[in-house]
Amino acid sequence: MDGKKTRVLVVDDEQSIREFLTMGLEDEGYSVETAKDGLTALTKMHQDPYDIVILDVMMPGMDGYECCRMLKQKYDVVVIMLTAKDQAEDTVKGLKTGADDYLAKPFSFLELLTRMEVRLNSRFPQKNTVIRKGPFAVDNARHEITFENEKLDLTPTEYKLMCLLFDNVNIVVSKETIMNQVWGYDYFSSSNVVEVYIRNLREKLHDSAHRYIKTERGFGYKLDVEGS
Repeated sequence: MDGKKTRVLVVDDEQSIREFLTMGLEDEGYSVETAKDGLTALTKMHQDPYDIVILDVMMPGMDGYECCRMLKQKYDVVVIMLTAKDQAEDTVKGLKTGADDYLAKPFSFLELLTRMEVRLNSRFPQKNTVIRKGPFAVDNARHEITFENEKLDLTPTEYKLMCLLFDNVNIVVSKETIMNQVWGYDYFSSSNVVEVYIRNLREKLHDSAHRYIKTERGFGYKLDVEGS
């Protein structure tokens, strides 16, 4: 990212849906605004364009299809349409208006997040520098890692080690691999440098119970983003 959060506009005439998505997406690090109808959405988009629009189909006045068509005519924006319908003809109609994706209500919030990330990464590859897994987010452009939306104060070596574990979530990374990829030389069994840096990371994560960075004795370490 360029230092700015991805901007999302949620357009739905149901207040409960707007509030639910706002809370969930903000927790995931997005900047979220809402609109209760298509005309308001177009006005907001004109004032300050968004990166992605989550757009309900069935709204009073201008429906989601027409709103999507007008958005796509004027802006380079990702549009994911939401509907209570789940029929092939509705999906085809939505996609023909230019929608990037289509999700039927009720939907899984995790599925929505996944579809958003896939579409954003495809449409705006230059913005694809922040990767989120569980409570962790790695910003490769700024060389920053956040945990539970708080930036971790890491040294360059700690950052490299954390990225290695992050890239291999739930996979045990051996000490040999860590030494080679983080320090650039072969592992020596007498060295405890890996243990020292693992301990430092755990302290910064307040992970005294080893919920996130787990030791697999005789093998290495792994990152569990679920903290189980």
